[in-house]
Amino acid sequence: MPRGQGWMNHCAQSRLPTAGLVAIAIVLAHGGTDLAIAQERAPLLDPRSVAPYVPTPWHVVDRMIEVAEVTKDDVVYDLGSGDGRILLRAAKERGARGVGYEINPSLVEDAREALGAAGVQDRVEIRHQDIFEADLRPATVVTLFLITSAHRQLRPKLLEELRPGTRIACYRWEIPDWNPSKTVTVPVSGSAHPIYLYMVGAHR
Repeated sequence: MPRGQGWMNHCAQSRLPTAGLVAIAIVLAHGGTDLAIAQERAPLLDPRSVAPYVPTPWHVVDRMIEVAEVTKDDVVYDLGSGDGRILLRAAKERGARGVGYEINPSLVEDAREALGAAGVQDRVEIRHQDIFEADLRPATVVTLFLITSAHRQLRPKLLEELRPGTRIACYRWEIPDWNPSKTVTVPVSGSAHPIYLYMVGAHR
């Protein structure tokens, strides 16, 4: 995880509000290394803020794709797609098509380069756009690695735009007040982190 002033600058570019940056800085200054703790202690987060960029570990990416049972017939939407690794893996290993939404232009560029290098740029599109403005209707699978407050804000959009049976795979944070169809854990740095799978229409 990036540290120091460079990391704080990166958070600022990812649109985490000042209150969130202060809370994270306090946690790190006292020896904290868990981003989850820092994010959830950040007071009064803007409802539209989603979290500073932290790459999903590759083995977690693979497990998310496995849990969501992605196939070549799926269209995977990754909200906050970062460097595009979830969509890259879904396209390369499962033959799926995908669309990523990412607000950080440098990450959009990195993702497009990575997809091109992997030879899957014809199956995956990365859009430089706010996730709350995304059109989710074509998705059959949605992947999320955001904080709880962002999931809460996304709930109405997910319900309105996603078709019944669409799978939603969340890493680390649940969608509040929804019941997952499946929960699995993955080892990350000596801890067990959850992946939650939701099925639209069967989450209550």
